[in-house]
Amino acid sequence: MDAHDESRTLRALGLADAPRDHPLTYPGAWPAASGLLRGDELLPLDRLTHPGRTPVVAVGSNASPAQLRHKMAELGVTSPIPMVRARVTGVDVGVSAHVSRHGYVSASPVDAPAVTRELFVIWLDPEQLALIDATEPNYDRVLLPAPGYRVELENGEALLDAFAYVNHHGVLHNGDGVPRVHPGQRALITELLGRSTELRRLYGTTAEEFCTRARADAGLCRQGTLLFAEEKWVTASGLEHLHVR
Repeated sequence: MDAHDESRTLRALGLADAPRDHPLTYPGAWPAASGLLRGDELLPLDRLTHPGRTPVVAVGSNASPAQLRHKMAELGVTSPIPMVRARVTGVDVGVSAHVSRHGYVSASPVDAPAVTRELFVIWLDPEQLALIDATEPNYDRVLLPAPGYRVELENGEALLDAFAYVNHHGVLHNGDGVPRVHPGQRALITELLGRSTELRRLYGTTAEEFCTRARADAGLCRQGTLLFAEEKWVTASGLEHLHVR
């Protein structure tokens, strides 16, 4: 990239705000196309597969360049991350049954054999993979085995070994025991607050209050996670049988 070309910076592309700083934007802005995340830039990719790196299907904020940049910067990791658009069949984007310390209720993949979603595969080197694993204490990284789960890149190539982070608290359902689809942060929090007097007591009556209180108090996040189970809102993702890395 030309040193004077600012068109590929995250800010110029509308990708600079991380959900950890702006929780109601979760999962954050995703790129319009595949790219190479290098610091504050999103550059063109010269290839879609990256031997020696681990492909991880991102269903939430790990597909946000700003969120990834924050995670890497915290531990001084500067190596670039390829982000590749893919068609993923067999999983949908569910709602994690926990309240994040960053003030939102995050996403988690759920088993959905008939569903195909446009998602991102992030290709992580060993150092990056260890870092991302460490930032996901509420998740297990599992293998999505083919052919039951198909991860197809833009060129039609299907990956045989792709991973995903599955929430080990389970996921939320709509009342019928079937995992619900994540509707976006504001809509989700507003609905959950409307369904529970105790949740409103803990977090207030608006999505903004919820995020502010959760970000300020790790204990409150744990209480909220326990309350999801007490309210009987939690079910299995359907992916618990998969091999944990």
